[in-house]
Amino acid sequence: MRDLVLLLVFAGFLPFCFWRPYVGLLVWSCLGYLNPHRLTWGFAYYFPFVAISAAATLAGLLAARERNMRLPVTATTIVWMLFVFWMVLTTQFALNPETASNELSRTIKIQLMVLVTLLIMHDKKRIMWLAGVMAFSIAFYGVKGGLFVVATGGAYLVWGPEGTFIEGNNEIAFALLIVMPLMYFFYMQAENKWVKRFILGCMLTSGFAIVGSYSRGALLGGLAMMGMLWLKSRHKVALAIPAVLALILLVIFMPEAWMERMSTIQDYNEDASAMGRINAWLFAVNLANDHPFMGGGYGTFTKPLFLKYAPNPLDHHDAHSIFFEVLGEHGYVGLFLFLTMGVLTFFNGTWVIRKCRGRPDLQWASDLASMSQVALTGYVAGGLFLGLAYFDLPYHLMAILVLLKAYVRRERAAAAREQFVPRAGFRQVASPG
Repeated sequence: MRDLVLLLVFAGFLPFCFWRPYVGLLVWSCLGYLNPHRLTWGFAYYFPFVAISAAATLAGLLAARERNMRLPVTATTIVWMLFVFWMVLTTQFALNPETASNELSRTIKIQLMVLVTLLIMHDKKRIMWLAGVMAFSIAFYGVKGGLFVVATGGAYLVWGPEGTFIEGNNEIAFALLIVMPLMYFFYMQAENKWVKRFILGCMLTSGFAIVGSYSRGALLGGLAMMGMLWLKSRHKVALAIPAVLALILLVIFMPEAWMERMSTIQDYNEDASAMGRINAWLFAVNLANDHPFMGGGYGTFTKPLFLKYAPNPLDHHDAHSIFFEVLGEHGYVGLFLFLTMGVLTFFNGTWVIRKCRGRPDLQWASDLASMSQVALTGYVAGGLFLGLAYFDLPYHLMAILVLLKAYVRRERAAAAREQFVPRAGFRQVASPG
């Protein structure tokens, strides 16, 4: 029954994906983050909903159904395209060619749709819709996981949808951590008290889900993000008090096994999992030193290569860090482009916040830029311990900040032009001489 309902809903949206490509992008994003097909048990589980929605959206673009396409050409987008080009180039020299080709195909599909985001999501309504789809699609698993934690007393781990980027307990906690500031943004924008309560409930249950994932990386990332959120918030005291109380309640609620798990953070040298991460990081450094420009290409973190480059050749692990993942797979050049792209994106947010001061009509853009910066802080902090360098969520956040900068620049330019337009009923008089 679920399969049929999902197929009928998708079929209803499909024509709009073609006639209104921005709707198609929202449908593609919802399918990519919510993964509703992974909640079914029949034919819909493997049905290519994402690919079909992408094809319909791209067909609509080619048919000129979207007439106001514009690509913001900025330092960020230039470095971004260079990074994509570099990933394509390193794949040609990959040490594991077959795996690299498959991973590149997956990455390029994501990057193509993010490029479509930059082309068509250029006004307030579309930017807000995109941020909302991102936040609440993933928040679904926060609510679901949070209620599960409460019902079981935190005795079991929270997992994400099977066969996705966020399947693992660490990955779902990481994703929820990133979208938490976006939920807070919508909480600030909401005027209806019931909408505010709904969003607050989503945030609270998502907090339980993050803690219930037993992810130490998410705990460290969450602390860093909370500090940044407090700095960026316009209501620091109102935010700090409930946040501290919620944290205390969460810690009290969780069982002793959770406390024991978190306590191993300070004893990383005695923890096999932590030492495995360090072994993988040193592997990436050693491989990059041997292949400094190209790295090893996608699919580098394999057992045969660990035998050659890892300090402990038998302790095979995935990258467990976005930075060492990029370093190992795309070399020092790829890491430089990746870091530069992130820094430039953060500066975009700072520019938006500064230029929105004194403009009540642009306060929403300032708030969204601030919360996007907080979300990226969570991505960087959590990404120190988790390898999700190619997950589409942070790239969509970067796109939102680029779009916000372009939008604010247009609005400021329009306001400046209006100041110099002569008012009706007045005649311009030439100055004497």
